Amino acid sequence: MTMQDDRLSSLTEALLAAAKRAGATAADAMAVDGRAVSIDVRAGALEQAERAEGVEIGLRVLIGGRQACVSASDISARTIEEMAERAVAMAREAPEDKWLGLAEPAQLAQGWDLAALEMEDTSAEPAAADLEEDARRAEAAALSVAGVAQVQSASASYSRRRLHLAASNGFSGGYGRSSRSISAVAISGEGLEMERDWAAESRIYQADLPDAEGIGLLAGARAVERRGAKQPPTGAYPVLYDERIAGGLIGHLLGAANGAQIARGGSWLRDALGQQVLPEGLSILEDPLRPRIAGSRPFDAEGLATRQRLIVENGVLTGWTLDLATARKLGMESTASAGRGTSSPPSPGVSNIMLTPGVKTREALLAEMGTGLLITSMIGSSINATTGDYSRGASGFWVENGQITYPVNECTVAGNLREMLLRITPANDARAHLSHVVPSLLVEGLTLAGA
Repeated sequence: MTMQDDRLSSLTEALLAAAKRAGATAADAMAVDGRAVSIDVRAGALEQAERAEGVEIGLRVLIGGRQACVSASDISARTIEEMAERAVAMAREAPEDKWLGLAEPAQLAQGWDLAALEMEDTSAEPAAADLEEDARRAEAAALSVAGVAQVQSASASYSRRRLHLAASNGFSGGYGRSSRSISAVAISGEGLEMERDWAAESRIYQADLPDAEGIGLLAGARAVERRGAKQPPTGAYPVLYDERIAGGLIGHLLGAANGAQIARGGSWLRDALGQQVLPEGLSILEDPLRPRIAGSRPFDAEGLATRQRLIVENGVLTGWTLDLATARKLGMESTASAGRGTSSPPSPGVSNIMLTPGVKTREALLAEMGTGLLITSMIGSSINATTGDYSRGASGFWVENGQITYPVNECTVAGNLREMLLRITPANDARAHLSHVVPSLLVEGLTLAGA
């Protein structure tokens, strides 16, 4: 354990002790030490440089079935005592929820291998000048693409964060996480004819990050491809969700299978447990233990050991995403899916997920769809959480006879998620380094509203 880890552990123990003195019957505490640097370049000049660093602490106290959360960025002993007293006073006035409570000691994670998860780059923090150079190179590359009028932004950033979680049930553990990113947003055309697109890459390890020039070139090429965009025809057509945004479609399913939504009775999947929600042969695997992946973690925000699980198996929904409270309310076991911030209580959520890939390329699916819409970006949304009715603004490319014919903007795609997800065909183009590994998805029979 490093000196930094010792400091964070000591802060959580001090918070727990203060909570006990203030009258809490149970408590958990978080301490987070983070630093982040972000550089933005525009027109070849430094536009903005930001650096943030500091420690934040959070405390959740429980008195029977009542809870309250408080947080602070001051770590003095006086502040810790005041936090605990304030939290206990708040909890006494909070509504009672009989399902609240910490994990039983037997439920807690007992050991984990942080080195195997490779969540934190051990190399030196990059100098601000190195980040600026990456942003400049990305911008210059985007501008070198014929047809690019300007680069709206080019950025490079770095962050490192360590956290420690401790609870009055005996749990104590922490880990670190790092991230290095480069992005660019390019614009083609002028005035009302302007079109924009982007490219971005992020990795835990700096050595894994793609070259800045390649990111800029891709942003520029994408922006130029969008020149002359117009509305597509209105009607019922097949739609291919590009890999860049296909994860959002699966995200709607994951959100509807969240235990918090199920416990409230407001999800369009509330009656779907054990039923077919994807085509046969398709599964959704959650794996919080993938090395060098942004969503990985050895334990959840309630100290339970994370593990692989099939959310959907061979098309059938196998279970909900649960933290302790929602699991108790539904008469089930937690899926070790709790997440939280320093100022908020635990709530369920997924980490790394992977949809079964298809065997065909995106180009093969385009040929298969014949005439329809390839979506590369989504704009706004109107989704009925209870019925699954779906309507979203979209842009992309019109496809005829399996070939892209012209760029498209200002159209709406509509359908019902329960029906849409049963008609998806995945491509084989998912990017393995992402937390959500979802390929391009062909969906039959959506309604387009265009020209």
